[in-house]
Amino acid sequence: MQLISPEKIFRGNGAWLKALPYIKKISKRPLVLGRSLSTINIRKKIYKDLQDNNFDIYVSNLQFDCCFEDLSRIKNLIFKNNCDSIIAIGGGKVLDAGKLLADSFSIPAITIPLSASTCAGWTALSNIYSINGQFIKDVELKSCPEILVFDHSFIKTAPKRTLASGIADALAKWYESSLTSSQVEDGLVQQAIQISRVLRDQLLIDGESAYQSQSIQNVSWCNVVEGCSLTAGLIGGIGGAKCRTAAAHAIHNAITQIVSTQKPLHGEIVGVGILLQLRLEETKNNNKLASQSIKQLLALMKKLNLPTTIFELGINVFENNNLQKIAEFTCGDKSEIHFLPFEINQQDIIEIIKNSETQKIKIT
Repeated sequence: MQLISPEKIFRGNGAWLKALPYIKKISKRPLVLGRSLSTINIRKKIYKDLQDNNFDIYVSNLQFDCCFEDLSRIKNLIFKNNCDSIIAIGGGKVLDAGKLLADSFSIPAITIPLSASTCAGWTALSNIYSINGQFIKDVELKSCPEILVFDHSFIKTAPKRTLASGIADALAKWYESSLTSSQVEDGLVQQAIQISRVLRDQLLIDGESAYQSQSIQNVSWCNVVEGCSLTAGLIGGIGGAKCRTAAAHAIHNAITQIVSTQKPLHGEIVGVGILLQLRLEETKNNNKLASQSIKQLLALMKKLNLPTTIFELGINVFENNNLQKIAEFTCGDKSEIHFLPFEINQQDIIEIIKNSETQKIKIT
């Protein structure tokens, strides 16, 4: 069984109001989940629209990330009030928590992304973190969300940083799946990889324009935000488990184990992971094109103000045994690093990170 997409998708300016009648068909007592103070005005608008349409709503907010402590507390609220759906409004961690809670109770999940930072609004997958933001594991869900509402008027209010992060995360779809699944004969997997290539090209061409002009009237912006949040999710849905993540996300998961005062976004860490994966391909797999790909990516990342080293994520790998900790977690038994078509060990990770942190690659 493949879980390819949400049952219904509403996208574009005004998508939220178009979705309301359909939400009303599947829910009367939703638990509305949010988090960030910066998005409270949008959430208040959604609360009012729900109440005006005779929904009996219950509101809860995450205190941390998508973590066991938050999930346990909110589960009690859902059970106590007999909620019949979860409406998750926010970024990736909120959407992941909402999906997982809905899955636990076998009730509908409605996701409303407020940025284009991830494809979490689409997927049948949730990532679990500690209260300090350290990656623990991912959880496969029984279904994608019933309804995904991707309202451009909400997305345009998000900080530019979230869009840059989303671009980096979406780019990883190509760099990881094309490496891990290039020899898979399954036609859908190959089609998913080709979609990821088209998405990569679109982001490389339009990413800077979208970042500089976040406007509903900017076609580049519309295409890029939907690429990051919708197309990236579709790639995972069509490709399924065979269209796997690889070193970029494995390194991301390891870097989150080191607490940073800067609190980097998911895609910011993944972007650094892509660069490190390409360097592994160059040194361990004799990929002659990896160096050119690195230069191409660095040029875009610079324009998007994305970090390109672990140090720029707010972590010094040369203190507190951080380098060894990252290498050990990256190469753990269940790590996605082992989906690479060549062998990797802890020393390989240490050497690649050392070189990356101590040398500046010239962009030509």
